[in-house]
Amino acid sequence: MEYPSLLLTNAVDEFAKLPGVGRKTALRLVLHLLRQEPERAVQLGESLIRLRREVHYCRMCHNISDSEICSICSNPQRDATTLCVVENVKEVMVVEATRQFGGLYHVLGGLISPMDGVGPQQLQIDSLVERIRESRQPGSTTPRVQEVILALSTTMEGDTTNFYIFRKLGEFPDLRVTTLARGVAVGDEIEYADEITLGKSILNRTLFTDSFGQQHT
Repeated sequence: MEYPSLLLTNAVDEFAKLPGVGRKTALRLVLHLLRQEPERAVQLGESLIRLRREVHYCRMCHNISDSEICSICSNPQRDATTLCVVENVKEVMVVEATRQFGGLYHVLGGLISPMDGVGPQQLQIDSLVERIRESRQPGSTTPRVQEVILALSTTMEGDTTNFYIFRKLGEFPDLRVTTLARGVAVGDEIEYADEITLGKSILNRTLFTDSFGQQHT
């Protein structure tokens, strides 16, 4: 489709680069902005620029944050002895929405997927192991991590990542490693699970060894 303006074309091209946004949707968004007061477009542009320049990733859990340590990790009311391992930031929001988990998180930044060229080295797995190790050092200022919940999607990539992490955590024999109860159906992604089902899956979590055995019997 030919556009009457090069500026319009450039704006549509940029919006169409966003995931899930086709050129028709991009055109609707751009035309909507053109109908707004100029200040509205300026506010949108400034908010995106500030987001890109000023957003942080928590140095403890790798969640998105406005500061070096996110509001969850810095909250003294959270149970620092329990870590919930999730794929990305969206899963933190989903789990938080259930109001059934009061511990801390660890965001991997993806799942192991050799087909997509994603290996363990591209994920925050080593930092998870180090985080647990540091909590167990004499004189540590952080509570000793006692449980790790593997809250990854029940896909092949999720199960592969679960098993890899479980093996890495073998150096901590007294560490409780659990996974979500299978209220989340096999093949489902955590992001799309409803809050009630996910909440029950967290509350009824099982030992990873039990879950792994059930999958391979």
